[in-house]
Amino acid sequence: MDPADYLTASYYERWLTALATLAVESGIVTRAELEERAGGPYPLSRPGKADTIIDPPVGRSRFSVGDRVRVRNMHPPGHTRCPGYVRGHVGVVTRCDGWFSIPDVEAHSVHRVSEATYSVRFDADELWNDGQPGVTVNVDLWDNYLEPA
Repeated sequence: MDPADYLTASYYERWLTALATLAVESGIVTRAELEERAGGPYPLSRPGKADTIIDPPVGRSRFSVGDRVRVRNMHPPGHTRCPGYVRGHVGVVTRCDGWFSIPDVEAHSVHRVSEATYSVRFDADELWNDGQPGVTVNVDLWDNYLEPA
């Protein structure tokens, strides 16, 4: 959504906009048909496509429990499940959770790309520099968000 529309929209308007966007992207309805039924211009989410994940690791997990990893400092257009507060920070893999479809691809595409997911532990002081030694935060992350530290 345009930032102005997002900031003035209610929770339910955001959901409705997301559903309308998916309906247009999947060809259930054209934008013209949507706007005709809505009685005028209808704001859709943007961008229409997320970045394509090129050559995801196939058949193996790159990381194991205990590995130090850095979260890529990326700012992709569209949907991502990689929280901004962990980008660029180093953590430790605490669990390998298996292979799951990448929501960044799935949100605006019919394609399904699965890759390894991990639970990564970060020291809170590393993330926020707030003087809380010994406090940790675990975040579930897909393989393409990570690089070796």
